[in-house]
Amino acid sequence: MMPIQDLLNRIRWDEEFGRGEFLIGYYDRVADRIVTVPLDRIHFPEEDHFGFEAIESDGSLHSIPFHRVRQVWRDGELIWHRDKLQGS
Repeated sequence: MMPIQDLLNRIRWDEEFGRGEFLIGYYDRVADRIVTVPLDRIHFPEEDHFGFEAIESDGSLHSIPFHRVRQVWRDGELIWHRDKLQGS
């Protein structure tokens, strides 16, 4: 399986592959469920090599480590997933 950082970089920098609507599903420990966020509401701070920031629908900002990403959807099709990891 491709590492999530590599897939996200490909979506961001490969114009051909990056066409479409992407949703990122990550595990929210507080809600104990997968939360999906559109890629256009995700920010990748240059100084953070271990995660990204997601702007939720209520406007709140969350820092998400890459290891909590569980799913990536492109135009409604699941293109990447990771099973739940121990301790996550």
